[in-house]
Amino acid sequence: MKYKIDIMLIGLLCMVGLLPAVAQEHKKFSPEKFEADMEAYITREASLTPQEAAAFFPLFREMHQKQRAVYDRVRQTGKQKPADDKAATEIVKQCDKLSLEAKQIEQQYHNKMLKALAPSKVYEAIRAESRFHRQMMKGWQKKQGGGKPTERPKGKRP
Repeated sequence: MKYKIDIMLIGLLCMVGLLPAVAQEHKKFSPEKFEADMEAYITREASLTPQEAAAFFPLFREMHQKQRAVYDRVRQTGKQKPADDKAATEIVKQCDKLSLEAKQIEQQYHNKMLKALAPSKVYEAIRAESRFHRQMMKGWQKKQGGGKPTERPKGKRP
């Protein structure tokens, strides 16, 4: 009888200890938290001073806001179902045009950033953003039970 109580007590303690971890995994995605985490990561990894961060992040946020608007248009364009080859060609060309527009926005803002900060800091900030996104994707894959995508047989599409 004593052993049963001990086992139940240990089980209860383990469950109570795991509860916060389980609850955290089921939290919904917060864009605000994601952005704050990204900015903290970039600041740390690029060794930005508070003054440099104050000059960099308004441009960074503005660039991403404009790019998001373009990517939304790409997504809307990509949802269209072409009726024929001519329509499909137009959709592909429109998506290409929008992708170039997003890249031009990035180039424009990188030039502004280069005027506001030392080029080495801009370079490190850009690299840090890329690393942050890769790390987040790896974390999301692990939460989804993934990892490396499974290979499918050649020549067969799902």
